[in-house]
Amino acid sequence: MTIRSNKIKAASREQDCTIAIAGVCKNRTFTTVLIHLPFKGAGMARKETDISSCFACSDCHDVVDGRVKDLDFELHRHWYLRRAMVRTWAKLVEMGLVVIK
Repeated sequence: MTIRSNKIKAASREQDCTIAIAGVCKNRTFTTVLIHLPFKGAGMARKETDISSCFACSDCHDVVDGRVKDLDFELHRHWYLRRAMVRTWAKLVEMGLVVIK
């Protein structure tokens, strides 16, 4: 099931970068967008569901999408992606966009 939410996408604007790659992130909130994190079966032509996403500044987004290479990110890729998703979900709950019953 693919989940898309215009409200979550819009909520990413001006937020802190939740991926925050060490040595890369400048946390320029004016560049923050909702990015889809790579997962099984997704590629450039197929985006992951919005559940597998995070708030990312343009610098971190470039690294996640492979336009810029960063050794620290590659060595700790899974840790960065998991942390970003958890931080993003916590922020969405705080904003009232995700409600846990």
